[in-house]
Amino acid sequence: MSSLKLQKRLAASVMKCGRKKVWLDPNEASEISNANSRQNIKKLIKDGLIIKKPQTVHSRARCRKNREARRMGRHTGTGKRKGTANARMPEKVIWMRRMRVLRRLLKKYREDKKIDKHMYHALYLQSKGNIFKNKRVLMEHIHKKKAEGLRLKALQEQAEARRARSKAAHERKAVRNAAKHAEMFAHIEDNVEEES
Repeated sequence: MSSLKLQKRLAASVMKCGRKKVWLDPNEASEISNANSRQNIKKLIKDGLIIKKPQTVHSRARCRKNREARRMGRHTGTGKRKGTANARMPEKVIWMRRMRVLRRLLKKYREDKKIDKHMYHALYLQSKGNIFKNKRVLMEHIHKKKAEGLRLKALQEQAEARRARSKAAHERKAVRNAAKHAEMFAHIEDNVEEES
């Protein structure tokens, strides 16, 4: 049996595939060996003596299954890790994400008039200074600050009202005393006139 190396090469070129994808009919080896041109090879391909093999299956089923398992936290223990913790999930990326979350919240609160621009600026700088570790802590801090502000305002109003009341009482007392003094002086003057 003659070598069909030339025919295989020509068939691969004609069918635009690799040599290992070319199937030559072993029963028609003598007829195939006579074909020494691309024209002849095309004719054999048409007759079905030379066939392009189908593409081999490269299944991703196992890969998908493993990926799903990894999402659930399997196969990620210390023995499976190659890089450092910082290489696997950079601290900078974590920091950026946290800052963006906090700043987004502050911006939203400012636009909704929940905080004024002064409070916004103070909290912005505190966020940058690593005071709040997450969104929940920042929200709690804001609520506490607002409650404290309202309490101080109420206390100030109470103190103001108390001051106003005491001032009014002082004024009334001063008026009463003035009237009493005037009455007393008038009484003394009457007595002096009667004696004279």
